[in-house]
Amino acid sequence: MSGSLSVEQVAFYEREGYLLLPDLLNADDLAAVTVEMNAKVEQIAQDLLANGLITDTRADSSFQYRLAELFTDLTDAHFLKFGRSWRDRLPGYFDLMANPKILDAVESLIGPELFANPVYNTRPKVPRVASGAVPWHQDRSYWPDANANPVITVWVALVDANEVNGCLHVIPGTHKTQLFTHHKESLTGTGYTEVNEEFIRTKRSVMLPVPAGGALLFNDRCVHMSTPNRSDHVRWSVDLRYQPTDQDPMPQHGVGFLARSHQHPEQVAQMADWLAGRSEGMTG
Repeated sequence: MSGSLSVEQVAFYEREGYLLLPDLLNADDLAAVTVEMNAKVEQIAQDLLANGLITDTRADSSFQYRLAELFTDLTDAHFLKFGRSWRDRLPGYFDLMANPKILDAVESLIGPELFANPVYNTRPKVPRVASGAVPWHQDRSYWPDANANPVITVWVALVDANEVNGCLHVIPGTHKTQLFTHHKESLTGTGYTEVNEEFIRTKRSVMLPVPAGGALLFNDRCVHMSTPNRSDHVRWSVDLRYQPTDQDPMPQHGVGFLARSHQHPEQVAQMADWLAGRSEGMTG
């Protein structure tokens, strides 16, 4: 077995479909991506100010509170103008996606030939904004025609995620099922996919608080959801995805990159490749 996980951790993941690593990353690991998120919040603040929606950009507020304060007196529609999640191609995101601690953990589950899927998201779950609630679903519902190899989600908390601010819930063992029937949900106006209720009505779910720097790994067939944010601050998270290199790279969703390869290390993408939209490193 290669990678950083223990035999017991791998066995738990294979049995339950998910694994919590509460102390995978530290503040240094999250620093670069937090810089990018703060820059995005500044852009949003300036846009709101220019459009007369706020009079104070809350420039002195902390990372955990600023975005929540900006939207205190605004609506879901104001927030959704900027998207329910963000997929910016910026250096800080590559820094996180290529973090060896993450790749080591994923390698334990699907092997050393790792492709970083193009579907990665920054998710600012803002208090009282409906888009923060995500219904029960399987990630595979977003790529139903991909081949059968697993796509692993690595869900990283940048602030403590808990019952109050809307942590994730999973239904253990559902990764062993086929893709359930989904429909487009209508509550949030964001078009999330949602599992038809009859498939989950009798299933047991588990709530999974994750401390800042912790990560939740789960299979793309594992049914999961997150609840609304009822706190006074933003529940910041990033969801990254990895797959074996023989899985469909899903170009219709964007450009991913070769994150690790023991067979072809010279082809592993570097930051300059990813920023330029190349999936592999330049050779020659």
